[in-house]
Amino acid sequence: MSHAIHRVEHFDIVGPYTLALQFADGSRQRIDFRPVLEGEVFGPLQDLTLFNAVELDQTFGTIQWPNGADFDPETLHDWQKYRADLVAMARRWATSQEPAHRTTG
Repeated sequence: MSHAIHRVEHFDIVGPYTLALQFADGSRQRIDFRPVLEGEVFGPLQDLTLFNAVELDQTFGTIQWPNGADFDPETLHDWQKYRADLVAMARRWATSQEPAHRTTG
């Protein structure tokens, strides 16, 4: 069984935390990432300046941020299929985050 390999060809920032993506197969997605910006990797992207530093990774055909955050191009292509699970994961990350460094006093 084969499946399509999706690649992001182009993107535009169209609003706060929102990107319009164009894929190699001609399809498009408009994604508001706010609901999934939690946790160690994606949480820092709540800083709009960092979020807007998004770049196209030509090698892997996806988008990436300077802190190493990225999404699988299939996930982006089929966002509606994965959105609910990603939002649920982000909620778990938000409630289970512990401080990165603890100090004893």
